[in-house]
Amino acid sequence: MAFHEVRFPASLSFGSLGGPERRTEIVTLANGFEERNTPWADARRRYDAGMGLRSLDDVEALIAFFEARAGQLHGFRWKDWADYRSAPASRPVTPEDQSLGLGDGVRRVFALRKAYVSGGQVYHRPIAKPVAGSVQVALAGDPLAEGVHYTVDATRGEVIFTTAPAPGAEVTAGFEFDVPVRFDTDAIQVSVANFQAGEVPRVPVVEIRV
Repeated sequence: MAFHEVRFPASLSFGSLGGPERRTEIVTLANGFEERNTPWADARRRYDAGMGLRSLDDVEALIAFFEARAGQLHGFRWKDWADYRSAPASRPVTPEDQSLGLGDGVRRVFALRKAYVSGGQVYHRPIAKPVAGSVQVALAGDPLAEGVHYTVDATRGEVIFTTAPAPGAEVTAGFEFDVPVRFDTDAIQVSVANFQAGEVPRVPVVEIRV
């Protein structure tokens, strides 16, 4: 199994149906109370790539992409149009969008992450596939220059500093990102007659850990 650093055509993922999925194990006790637990630390996203198809050209592009990935065998990048930026949709990405941690004078590598905050609870989502060229970094509020102060590993989602940040200095970043996924089927069935009549095939896509 390999991961291909190529993005599923963004024009086809636009309009797709999908989002995060959690796994919760629930046991109802004899007194009626529940015990709830989850084996997953992070959510897993699922999508339907078929929902973005609008023409027979789109179908051809989908089949070509599917064949090049050998069905479920190889992973690829997916743009989730509902959640692909470090900043809210109403404002531009800035280097102070997300906190990556504090410097200690030794650590040079910081993993990208995105915080989801609600009701006093915070979930930090690991970002493994940032869009190359989109990552902006600041140290203690001062914007830095990529290639001078830091480099970005866009295949692992890591910021590597040339010099370790000073103790207590906050590292922040802004970025766009993709979701690492694979097809969740080894078969795509398309009827040209049905497609022209408005019916699209179901093409499940699922997030993978990388």
